[in-house]
Amino acid sequence: MTINKEKLAKREEVKGNNPEFLRPESWRYIRLETNWRKPKGIDHHQRKQKSRGRPGLVKVGYGGPKIAKGLHPSGYTDNLVYTIDDLTKLDSKTDGVRFGHGVGTRKRKEIMVKALEGKFKIFNARVSSIGSKS
Repeated sequence: MTINKEKLAKREEVKGNNPEFLRPESWRYIRLETNWRKPKGIDHHQRKQKSRGRPGLVKVGYGGPKIAKGLHPSGYTDNLVYTIDDLTKLDSKTDGVRFGHGVGTRKRKEIMVKALEGKFKIFNARVSSIGSKS
């Protein structure tokens, strides 16, 4: 069940108008991944925007719409949770839950039980931690 469909659609529409940002020279060398890295050399052709036919640089103006900021691809807002008290501040219809990195298995199980009772969408639930021996 996806919520905020219109916000996600707006995000996809804006994303479709943006260029594909590639790492400079990644098309030339197999050892370089295509994920974006900012060119930092003093004479770098792409940083200076001297030559035509080069991919664009990442700039502020290419950002997504404000209404879609912080939305998970499912449409829920992404919220970090460290304690059970953090769940009380959230709405299960619009807010999703992501456990913080420092939350251990014992507390994760307790929060998981409360989150399932409240019918929250959980993004990083470890399925193996629920059924493991204590």
